[in-house]
Amino acid sequence: MLRKSLLALSLPLLLSATSLPDLFSALKEHAQTKSDEMVVKQAEVAKEMANAKLYPTVSLFAKYDYYTIATGMIPVPPNELLDMVKDTAVAQPFSQNIMKEGANFTMPLFVKSIYTMSDKAQKMQKSAKAKKRINLLKNEAVIVGANANYLYLVELDKSLDLKKKSLLETQKTIQIKVDNGRSPASALYKIDDNINQIDITKNSIALQKEQLINSIRSLTGITLESPIQMQEVNSIQTSDTIESLSPLKLKIEANRLDIDAQKEKLYPTLVAYGNYTFSQAKAYNNDKKVNENYGNVGVILNIPLLAMGDYTEIKKSKIQMHQDKVEYQKLEEELSSKAKMLQNSLPLLENSLKLSQKSIANKEKLLKIAKVNYTSGRLSTEEYLRYEDDVVAASAKLYKTQAQKWQTLMELAVIYANNIEEMVK
Repeated sequence: MLRKSLLALSLPLLLSATSLPDLFSALKEHAQTKSDEMVVKQAEVAKEMANAKLYPTVSLFAKYDYYTIATGMIPVPPNELLDMVKDTAVAQPFSQNIMKEGANFTMPLFVKSIYTMSDKAQKMQKSAKAKKRINLLKNEAVIVGANANYLYLVELDKSLDLKKKSLLETQKTIQIKVDNGRSPASALYKIDDNINQIDITKNSIALQKEQLINSIRSLTGITLESPIQMQEVNSIQTSDTIESLSPLKLKIEANRLDIDAQKEKLYPTLVAYGNYTFSQAKAYNNDKKVNENYGNVGVILNIPLLAMGDYTEIKKSKIQMHQDKVEYQKLEEELSSKAKMLQNSLPLLENSLKLSQKSIANKEKLLKIAKVNYTSGRLSTEEYLRYEDDVVAASAKLYKTQAQKWQTLMELAVIYANNIEEMVK
């Protein structure tokens, strides 16, 4: 029966309340992933805001002004003003109450920092998307790892059940011997205590199961009634670069662009502008209604001479980029070393699985022999119980090694940004 349960570990579960694709789909709709999507959308808006500065700004306005003395609605050339003064019948464009409506615009013709900030925003958007993908992979890895440990605990539970069943059968045999005076009562106490220890261990396993179920539920909202059998359908794909660091790498590139943008704020800028105003009022000299049109278009060349704030921003951006580069180098060294260790451990884990299966088969045979020797009185209770423990310990080692293999694969999948959904079924 134990060998059948071991064989079942390598086969996909045909009937299950849910599947890994269900869990992965639920993860994508869960708050954890939605939060990363909001960060991506924020980065997209930041990019749109940067690009928006390249477009003209146009606005309409309406205003009412009251002046303490008559004021000109528009500038009047001196020669025209002299003619107005001579002819008092002419309504002069001067009044104390003036209504104005119109429009104005500004448009950058050359502001180098705007283009660079747009490039920076695009890099930050790519970084946010890459981070969202890596976070999704990390959460998928947590789900697979938790499910693998759940499988380990379930199979360990089954091994303990087999041990308990075996002990209960032995207990019946010993009970007969004790009743006939052929065996001391202490043997029953020892077996009973061993059965009690099994129940204590099973209770501890139940608590661990709840923790694993909760870790999956917190990411997907799904409560697993039983673990999902898994199999590796695609091998791990490695590379010379640590793909999980791509978000930080893109952020460093964005920081470099930010430094360029801060420097470019010290460059000359060329901006076009324009204004159109339609003014209405009663002329101060004869109270006749008068209206005037007035407009202008121009270009401004601005050359910064002293801008200490910009110099400080350049220094701040350099410090941030240096900090991120140091962090990138540190993580790259750590993850490269870890990836090498994990890759080297995979064949060792595979070998351990084969050896554990062979060990279980041998220990099961030894247990059968020990049970016969014990019932015939050629083996002490303590020695017999050690054989029972050896079978469970060997089984536990096998299941734990299987869980370790899955966790190792998942850690490598995250480091190299492999598609976990295509890797595990």
